[in-house]
Amino acid sequence: MAAPRSFSAAEVRARCAQGACLVRCHRRLYDLSGFVRLHPGGEQLLRRRAGTDVSAALDGPPHRHSANARRWLEQYYVGEMEPGEEQVPPAAPDLGGRRKLALPVPPGGTAITVPNRICHRRFTAGFSFSFQSQPEPVDEKEVDAAAQTPTQMDPRCKTVDMEKDLVDWQKPLLWQVGYLGEKYDEWVHQPVDRPIRLFHSDFLESLSKTAWYVVFIVWAPVVLYLSWVSYTSLAQGNTRLFSSFTSEYSIPVHKYYFPFIFLLGMFLWSLLEYLIHRFVFHMKPPASNYYLITLHFLLHGQHHKSPFDSSRLVFPPVPASLVIGFFYGILRLLLPEVLGLSVFVGGLCGYVIYDMMHYYLHYGSPKKGTYLYGLKAYHVKHHFEHQKSGFGISTRFWDYPFQTLIPEETFEKED
Repeated sequence: MAAPRSFSAAEVRARCAQGACLVRCHRRLYDLSGFVRLHPGGEQLLRRRAGTDVSAALDGPPHRHSANARRWLEQYYVGEMEPGEEQVPPAAPDLGGRRKLALPVPPGGTAITVPNRICHRRFTAGFSFSFQSQPEPVDEKEVDAAAQTPTQMDPRCKTVDMEKDLVDWQKPLLWQVGYLGEKYDEWVHQPVDRPIRLFHSDFLESLSKTAWYVVFIVWAPVVLYLSWVSYTSLAQGNTRLFSSFTSEYSIPVHKYYFPFIFLLGMFLWSLLEYLIHRFVFHMKPPASNYYLITLHFLLHGQHHKSPFDSSRLVFPPVPASLVIGFFYGILRLLLPEVLGLSVFVGGLCGYVIYDMMHYYLHYGSPKKGTYLYGLKAYHVKHHFEHQKSGFGISTRFWDYPFQTLIPEETFEKED
């Protein structure tokens, strides 16, 4: 196995100045440039920590990172800091809105802060400045010993070795996972940052994934058309509730009721979203049942294994149309035709909003303090730590009555 590459503090500074986001845990260096927009804490949070040691931040507050999060971090490992060069000076804003650079100060030295506009070129070229009263002696034995001492990975970070994993990543996974048996549940909840292939057939594979905007392009016109059909049908005044039981006490459904029926459909969808996610997508298949394990991976396990595979974050239109048709048939059996259609179109709109929000919660970077910012952090916790709770996606509403709310983190104050 090749030795890890060594990075100097000057090289890390230069890369961060060029827009890269490199962080370290002690001497271990990670390049998070491709992950900054996906981080639930927001892009700016990671940008502010570029070039710094994040080992303390992993333990919180405000958030204690899970073993899965630490394992995820190891996927971005790029090398080691050179011994004695662990301190990479971060940039800090001054009062005038410009940025200043805090320079490293050796023992006995004088701290200075240099405006970034003055020394930017020198620092990106790899130069640094320090002022001290007298030179400090360097113990060469300590430097040599540090260079020979390997850095230790966080013991909670059992990385996924793709060559020694339980499945062969060079082949479609769908027909392999059923053989994992009792190891499946642990394996599927150890997320990796890589795309997944399910089928041997290119045609079937294409039907199993889709771009986020396809859902909107396909279903938004359907929602608009069926909304018009429902409203105009109600305007004819022929729709009455309970007419199949009694004509004397049946209730007429006026066209002005349509917005409320539409909202009822959206509300019912939010409940259905919760129930499907909790009891279907998060069923725990028996370890001895190859087919149920395979079905679970097809429905939802693949998403938990690779939560940032952009082609598998929304429901593909072809299989979605089968499920949507099934629920439309149920509503037709339970309600008068036009009333059932009105509820259905509201639910279909709720589904489209849900799929768009789900994609955004994975790939968006909402502003801190907003509703979507809180939902993104909540949903990422569901993926990385709380797989048995936090089943609400577009809303946390149903997690309250069903008592599956992800608990708030608490930190004891240190004396």
